[in-house]
Amino acid sequence: MDSKDLAQYIEATDSISQPWLLVQLRLQKLKERKATMSPEAYTNAIAELHEDLMNLGKWWVGREAEVFGTQDHFDDRI
Repeated sequence: MDSKDLAQYIEATDSISQPWLLVQLRLQKLKERKATMSPEAYTNAIAELHEDLMNLGKWWVGREAEVFGTQDHFDDRI
């Protein structure tokens, strides 16, 4: 799926507030621009994207069913 298709999916499903999809969209756009970027610029962009992803934290905790489509809670399996 290219970035345009992913953006249309996010819009069609009203998922603009779902951070994991926005990270995926940013990653896809970055992959599409890779050929026009210097290796250093690409590496820096990947590092920035990774940092942003890590800053999301455990945003899914308590929302497992909504996010992952499961009725089970991951903590309950331990």
